[in-house]
Amino acid sequence: MKLKQLLCSTLLLLLVTGCSTPKSTASSTKPYPLKVCLVSGNKLGAMGDIITETYNGQEVKFCCEPCVKKFHAHPEKYLPKIAR
Repeated sequence: MKLKQLLCSTLLLLLVTGCSTPKSTASSTKPYPLKVCLVSGNKLGAMGDIITETYNGQEVKFCCEPCVKKFHAHPEKYLPKIAR
């Protein structure tokens, strides 16, 4: 009987904590201001789906996966383009 009560309590706890929504961090993320890929300069969406990431609180958008890799190799090279 105690085992059944323990299991029910545990299940209830898991349901309550599992249904809670995490706090949104979107409000602290700066929006991406450009209409082109940060790395290549290509128009976003011209090469397929836009890839969006957040880097140190800044939303960053790319035209393709190779540009994402180039950005992560040298982010300091590309981030100043956003500040303009």
